[in-house]
Amino acid sequence: MSAELPAPLTAEQKTSGQRVIVILEDAPLEVVKVKHGFQLANCDDHRGLLQNAKRDPAEMRPDITHQCLMTLLDSPLNKAGRLVIYIHTAKNVVIEVSPQLRVPRTYKRFAGLFVELLQRHKIRAKDGSEILMKVVSGPVSKYLPVNGRKIGFSVNGKLVLLREHVKSLPECQPPKRPLLLEEGDAADDAAEPQKKKKKANEAEGPVSYVVGAVSHSDPAPKCDYVEECVSISNYPLSASVCCSKICNEFENLWGVH
Repeated sequence: MSAELPAPLTAEQKTSGQRVIVILEDAPLEVVKVKHGFQLANCDDHRGLLQNAKRDPAEMRPDITHQCLMTLLDSPLNKAGRLVIYIHTAKNVVIEVSPQLRVPRTYKRFAGLFVELLQRHKIRAKDGSEILMKVVSGPVSKYLPVNGRKIGFSVNGKLVLLREHVKSLPECQPPKRPLLLEEGDAADDAAEPQKKKKKANEAEGPVSYVVGAVSHSDPAPKCDYVEECVSISNYPLSASVCCSKICNEFENLWGVH
């Protein structure tokens, strides 16, 4: 295994500790049958097929998911084992993405990989030792920390400066060094508030961010598991840029370089 790849995370690790969860929501990942087999539907190659089905070809943009995965998986945050990724497709398929996945650089290879995933429900590493992607049962909300915030990115959300926003989340703060106390009853009394504070901090799970893997619509506000929506710019941003900003701010906050 390459030294730069993060170790696989256990189910408990994914919902605890100093991590951030990203859900790529409403991703248009769909297999279509063509003359010579199966392909991942997209607006360029299957325009006629989509129009015949009375669907808008402009909405079939799986390349957006490809761009987002490259941004997320290539980030130092992911390589440090601090990132958890899920994909929720427009067809209500939930996909769990391993931090060890090396996403193909070209769209053609990416499309082939996802056709295999959606048909076989699992992608293994070449040596067969690790599952790199798998289809899991829904809803996606059951994989998110019950005690963690679920925040959606939306052009109609409350405008925030992302750097200040992540600093304001108690569950995202680096752990503080404990106070050195004298021995005796006085020390025990002084330690009690610290124990309560530690217990309160443990009650906060990792924050989850919902990013729409779409070109036009705004899926985050429609998700029943999203608690609040924020906007991080005065301008419309691509999904990949949103993912990049999330990674950059948490890398700065946690000193991941």
